[in-house]
Amino acid sequence: MKTPQYLVLFDGVCNLCTGSVKFLIKRDKKKKFRYASLQSNIGQKVLWESNLNPNKINTLVLVAEGATYTKSTAALRIAKNMGGMWSILEVFLLIPAPIRNLVYDFISNRRYKWYGKKETCMVPKPEWEELFVD
Repeated sequence: MKTPQYLVLFDGVCNLCTGSVKFLIKRDKKKKFRYASLQSNIGQKVLWESNLNPNKINTLVLVAEGATYTKSTAALRIAKNMGGMWSILEVFLLIPAPIRNLVYDFISNRRYKWYGKKETCMVPKPEWEELFVD
């Protein structure tokens, strides 16, 4: 399967991550993004192709226009590509990634404790199925 132009990979069992995907879907009026869990077949394939170890990945991943982004860079590039008021968040890309990722990692390392996790990956609503790839 060909990778979509804008593919968001997320932790499918993380409540914060799945909540973030639902937030994006509701605001992505142009339906620009496609989604897959990190645990899915395509998620695993994309991670290997991007030289990211699927067994050690603990981040949001954006594959956009042939490039792969992780952590805060992925989140900010998603905001940029959402358009509208969200694109203003692009200004934070001026902050060096190691500094931005301190905040990202702080939240990421506590997301299960703060938001919980599911036993199985998120199952999209029927009206969202076209937005998910596997």
